[in-house]
Amino acid sequence: MATLADVAKRANVSKMTVSRVINHPDQVSDELKMLVYSAMEALEYVPNYAARALVQNRTQVIKFLILEEIDTVEPYYMNLLTGISRELDKYYYSLQLVTQRSRNIGAYDGLIVTGIRDKDYDLGLLDIDKPVIFYGENKRGYDSIDVDNKKGTELATEHMVAIGFSRIVFLGIDLLDEQFMKSRLEGYEEVVKKHGLEPESYFIANSSSVAEEKAFELLRYNSEKIAIVCASDRIAIGVVRAAAAFGRRFGENIAVTGFDGVFLDRISSPKITTVRSPVVEMGEELAKMLLAKINDHGKPQGNLLFTPELLIRASTTGKEE
Repeated sequence: MATLADVAKRANVSKMTVSRVINHPDQVSDELKMLVYSAMEALEYVPNYAARALVQNRTQVIKFLILEEIDTVEPYYMNLLTGISRELDKYYYSLQLVTQRSRNIGAYDGLIVTGIRDKDYDLGLLDIDKPVIFYGENKRGYDSIDVDNKKGTELATEHMVAIGFSRIVFLGIDLLDEQFMKSRLEGYEEVVKKHGLEPESYFIANSSSVAEEKAFELLRYNSEKIAIVCASDRIAIGVVRAAAAFGRRFGENIAVTGFDGVFLDRISSPKITTVRSPVVEMGEELAKMLLAKINDHGKPQGNLLFTPELLIRASTTGKEE
């Protein structure tokens, strides 16, 4: 069985260098990493991570706490988990999904939290003595990663203006006390006001059936052109169904945009123009940031907002791909 010394000899580097590549790859150049990884592969060397964890007083376990209900058909979190686990796997970390009640059962090295609400801060939920990273915007000084929610709705609303709509409605999620929704509303309002238009906002549950009912209210007695900027693809699907039932012509007298860009936008008919969040990439970065925080003994890592992308489809153009 190959040893660390064998790897060092084949790569023509010191044992300390090999150890650094294995334990702290972020501190080593890509060229050096490739040299050592090639030697490890050639010798079929597998680091003893169990022994390393014991020496470093680590568990090699990361927990992921989701503080919101997940729909059984929602693909969003599967994409996020793919990104997180893909990055953790590089460093032989396991990922555990936990609930609020079970998060303190069993040892772990760090925690990723998503779905946190303002009330959770006040209830002391974050009385955590381990490194933690939030998935989602926050203004309370915690390390976090999210998409730029404000920029996303700016892109969607500017698109509605560009294609000729003057009545532009924002259909948000009824979580207006949460930062991500504040940011999405802010992006929408800034754009409509900039163009001299009147803001018009409504807030509902993040449900396609509820959104369909609300869209029926907006369209039933009004035949004027209307554009609806939705805070999620799930809401947008319901609006699209209602518009189709009224015989609205997409891109002409109705336009609908969503937000997320994770599968749901593509199964709608017509397909939905949406603000895409790079969810898998954000998951990878969550894991990188948390591991860096663990290695830095809990040192703050800051806040990172990913740039969203507007994907233009038939719900605003009327033209199927």
